[in-house]
Amino acid sequence: MRPAILKSVILVLALTPLSTNAIAQTAGQPPCNPRDQVIEQLADRYKEAPIAAGITSKGSLVEVLTTGDGNTWTIIVSTPQGQSCIVAAGEGWRKKQGVALGPET
Repeated sequence: MRPAILKSVILVLALTPLSTNAIAQTAGQPPCNPRDQVIEQLADRYKEAPIAAGITSKGSLVEVLTTGDGNTWTIIVSTPQGQSCIVAAGEGWRKKQGVALGPET
């Protein structure tokens, strides 16, 4: 079921008339759009919302979005300029309970 959903998300984003999509598709990269637009489309279409985020060493924002029940999930990466790209999607997201290890002292 999820491959069809992912294809739908990619199709919706790919059909958005933005020059970054044409460039991304030509280069074999995932479709990219302004972050607000990507978040809105995932919320409207799949009821996904951000549940986790982190900043990469190069300043990009990585976010995990999922439904309340974890049925579907999407990972996006946003540039400092505000463009977001879907890099992965799937189903069956499960929050892992645990404590991360601290830095060595």
